[in-house]
Amino acid sequence: MSLNPMNLLSQLPGAVAQGLIWGIMAMGVYITYRILDLADLTVDGSFCTGAAVCVMMILNGHSVWVAIICAFLAGMLTGLATGLLHTVFGISPILAGILTQLGLWSVNLAIMTRPNQSISTNNYKLLVALRFLDDVKKGLKPFYNHPIFVVGIFVIVIIAVLYWFFGTELGCSIRATGANINMARAQGINTNVNKIIGLMLSNGMVALSGSLMAQYQNFADINMGRGAIVIGLAAVIIGEVLFSKIFRNFALKLLSVVLGSIIYYIVMQTVLWLNIDANYLKLFSALVVAVCLGMPYLKAKYITPIQQRKRGKSNA
Repeated sequence: MSLNPMNLLSQLPGAVAQGLIWGIMAMGVYITYRILDLADLTVDGSFCTGAAVCVMMILNGHSVWVAIICAFLAGMLTGLATGLLHTVFGISPILAGILTQLGLWSVNLAIMTRPNQSISTNNYKLLVALRFLDDVKKGLKPFYNHPIFVVGIFVIVIIAVLYWFFGTELGCSIRATGANINMARAQGINTNVNKIIGLMLSNGMVALSGSLMAQYQNFADINMGRGAIVIGLAAVIIGEVLFSKIFRNFALKLLSVVLGSIIYYIVMQTVLWLNIDANYLKLFSALVVAVCLGMPYLKAKYITPIQQRKRGKSNA
């Protein structure tokens, strides 16, 4: 690909569409990472589970909506497995997620019966597909079939539902569990149940994202969820670093996670446009996450003291 800015601009709609799809997954990561304060690594497996269930349901003649709902429910079951390993068997959240992720490799392979399964837009009616980007651009399909529009509606609805849910008594108790588990227990809250519900909701959203991604790229692959947790964390951290001072409302914080995912994919697309070897993308992703995670600490340690000293001198 030549370093022509028009080539980059032509690729941006695809990057935004992917960013929105992965943004749904990132909101699931936000629930466990920020709200529940748990490190859940089930994501890499549950993303593929959602894709596998969706594709196999469509191949077996079910409607795309039924396939998406079943994918969401399958993702919730993966979160339930991790939650039970953690709360019933006393396994740490990280290890519980790794064990579930490991088991899901075989489960996903059993669902698909082979390492990958494809679905064609010519044979099946899909909600989103990479091909629709050009079809809408050429006028072959109406604007409401554009992946950005379709997934954008999903994002808005999900944010609205989550905003409502976490304002209910159950949602507030889940937030209390993550904020201060000892205080939550002292208030009579069943923190183990809340952890399980949070993990189920989180992985259900991850699987939903996987089902949309499988449709978008027209296939499900056993390796498609690998590294998903890195993308999710990158989206969460980028969103917080860039928008935390602007977005203080809970719904806007969720939106910042989605925007972080879009920015991440625009950056990835720009890296590819610069003809950087694609083999280094994972390394670049890890560096982006490391820098974003370290920025708040470095700012508090070096920049904030300097600003405070300057204020002290100006007041004197």
